[in-house]
Amino acid sequence: MTLDVPNLKDFDQRLRDEAHEEPTLEIPQGEPTKKTQIIAIYGKGGIGKSFTLANLSHMMAEMGKRVLLIGCDPKSDTTSLLFGGKACPTIIETSTKKKLAGEEVKIGDVCFKRGGVFAMELGGPEVGRGCGGRGIIHGFELLEKLGFHDWDFDYVLLDFLGDVVCGGFGLPIARDMAQKVILVGSNDLQSLYVANNVCSAVEYFRRLGGNVGIAGLVINKDDGTGEAAAFAKAVNIPVLAAIPQDEDLRRKSANYQIVGSMESQWGPMFAALAEAVAIAPPIRPAPLSQDGLLNLFSAETTGKDFVLTPATDADMRGKNAVLKKTLEVVYDNA
Repeated sequence: MTLDVPNLKDFDQRLRDEAHEEPTLEIPQGEPTKKTQIIAIYGKGGIGKSFTLANLSHMMAEMGKRVLLIGCDPKSDTTSLLFGGKACPTIIETSTKKKLAGEEVKIGDVCFKRGGVFAMELGGPEVGRGCGGRGIIHGFELLEKLGFHDWDFDYVLLDFLGDVVCGGFGLPIARDMAQKVILVGSNDLQSLYVANNVCSAVEYFRRLGGNVGIAGLVINKDDGTGEAAAFAKAVNIPVLAAIPQDEDLRRKSANYQIVGSMESQWGPMFAALAEAVAIAPPIRPAPLSQDGLLNLFSAETTGKDFVLTPATDADMRGKNAVLKKTLEVVYDNA
């Protein structure tokens, strides 16, 4: 018996080619775009984008708006809170299964609703099986076939992983797919580093003639220390909402409970966020340098006062460092 072992070198090259492939997706900028606000939400993984979006979309629907929520994170967890923890079949996974069965994907296979919110997950490839950014692009190509540009919504909210702003993950910014971006961050260096990276991407594409801007920052798990608010001021964007670090919110989120409703004590906060999101203009940000970002924090927090000590060749060689004879001629100072 012989095993069919794939050529790993060819497989590796195929993945590299896929990651560098230019998107072919064209985003029409016609009449539907003027009516529908397409908003991309970016933030560090685990910062609370899904929590914010699920509750924001639910509140928008409660206020009479037609809302479509699209999860564009390979973790496929954007809709988990909205659907009480139940996993939503992803577009990429469903498309693969339907293709193998010789069937077409229908909207009811991938889009589900709750409380007036329509929601779906793009999904992504299995680990080591492909490029996540290309998966995002493939997902939107399928949405286009399903009639994306003819759908009638007031808001389309796109949940993107902010740690990576290349390839498909940067699609809303690079291709003017969204009108504006909302950042989700907290009073910690890593989440603001990601937020600043997204600001840099927006500014880069604005210089190239793009139109996407930053609507503002949502501060999640706000402990009152003020670094996130200082960041927003420094990059010239507004704070749309400050969601407090609160045990009730943490517990309800962990139990997949929606708090973005007027039936909740947190309803007015999410209603105010919904109103702020609706009217916030797309602003051209002023991203910070690395030192500028570090200066928002105390030296004890970031180590910004640390002096870098260069390593030597002897340091790197360790016990293997031996003095070798040289042909170099050394002259006396005579």
